[in-house]
Amino acid sequence: MAVLVALAAVYVAVNFLGDLSPPQIGLISIVGMLGLLLAGMPIGIALVVLSFIGIWLVRGTETIAINSLGLAASGAIGSYEFAVIPLYVMMGLLVERADVGRDAFAVAAALLRRVRGGLGMATVLANALFASITGSSIASATVFSRVAVPPMVEHGYTRRFSVGTVAGSSVLGMLIPPSLLLIIYGLISEVSVGQLFIAAIIPGLILAAAFIAMIALIARVRPRFVGGVERSLEMQAMTVRASAVRLFPMLLLIVVVIGGIYGGIFTPTESGAVGALGALVIALARRKLAAAELRGVLIETGLVAGSILFLIVAASLYSRMLALSGIPTFTAQLVSGAGLGLAGFLLVHVLILVVLGTILDSVSIMLLVLPIMLPIVSALGGDQVWFGIVTVIAVEVGLLTPPFGLAVYVVKGSLPDGFTTLPEIFGGSAPFVLTMLLVTALLAAFPALSTVLVR
Repeated sequence: MAVLVALAAVYVAVNFLGDLSPPQIGLISIVGMLGLLLAGMPIGIALVVLSFIGIWLVRGTETIAINSLGLAASGAIGSYEFAVIPLYVMMGLLVERADVGRDAFAVAAALLRRVRGGLGMATVLANALFASITGSSIASATVFSRVAVPPMVEHGYTRRFSVGTVAGSSVLGMLIPPSLLLIIYGLISEVSVGQLFIAAIIPGLILAAAFIAMIALIARVRPRFVGGVERSLEMQAMTVRASAVRLFPMLLLIVVVIGGIYGGIFTPTESGAVGALGALVIALARRKLAAAELRGVLIETGLVAGSILFLIVAASLYSRMLALSGIPTFTAQLVSGAGLGLAGFLLVHVLILVVLGTILDSVSIMLLVLPIMLPIVSALGGDQVWFGIVTVIAVEVGLLTPPFGLAVYVVKGSLPDGFTTLPEIFGGSAPFVLTMLLVTALLAAFPALSTVLVR
């Protein structure tokens, strides 16, 4: 079906759109791309097809479009740095198999069992720790749906709060380094991935702390929304030694991966290799990884990494088409002429990301928007590291907003049939959406929070 739609698009474009100016062709390509995505065409195919057609029409010959496609395929992912993607994907999958998330939640829950809303805070803390070695919100949502929701409900927390907390705190996986979204942003913007990882440390901690403060506030102001005040006291304490044994492998992996980058011991790509090896050792030492499961991890790594790398190739071709059409320059002039300034532009940018998040996934949004927005933020004097952190948080809001809300659907799919409903999860995660928007505003107003560690 996708092939037929693509052929139809080529026919229509070549026969009816040949007399348009380059900016008009670029605008039609963008609108057409959104239409194809809403119709169900995969983002990678839509990007390649319409970018190819756009270059063909702008330059007047299919030869240049074919050459551009070849250059995008060879130049976009032919660099050594792109090996970081499969390595971090593999590390996340191995850590998930090793039950690291379960251990993090058990320790945090034991420490916070006497605090009002403590198991919700424990879920946030465990998600933050788990995020620091996986880099994926979807992995976090999958793991903690099974690990955190059942004990929270068992100890008296409301179902809405339990599922909402897991979905809401899972977004930490795409901000706290290592983060796949930060890697993708770095590769598109040509900003150092290592700098982005370091820059995300303080914003990630701020967002996690804001989630915990929000839970504490709701637990005090609206205890019936949270529940679990009395029955959570029945949980058993955990000795310091037992806590250390459970957390040591995770903390060691965090120190090695992030500390190695921050200390200049190895590059982000090398840290991915070290992290994947460390995660493999942990999984084997805990006897959580049989030969068949290792084969499954390798296959899944290839599938996930292959899809991401194909998207990057498609985005590279899309960027070339936009550059040839003059859309980035035209948009930058339009923004400058409107007198918005950097603050006004950033507000519009965040609003666009939040709206797109209701219908598209995070990677698709970044691939569509960044080639247009990056030249503008540079022209307005914005720091691209800071812009990347703000962009990632704003994009992640879409994981929790209807109708798409990918993290919400992951939580729903990870729990038994009939356990919860989509409206219940969306309602429970609504306070997290508000908190994320407030943190986004804070980071936008004070760029130093994102850049102080890299300057």
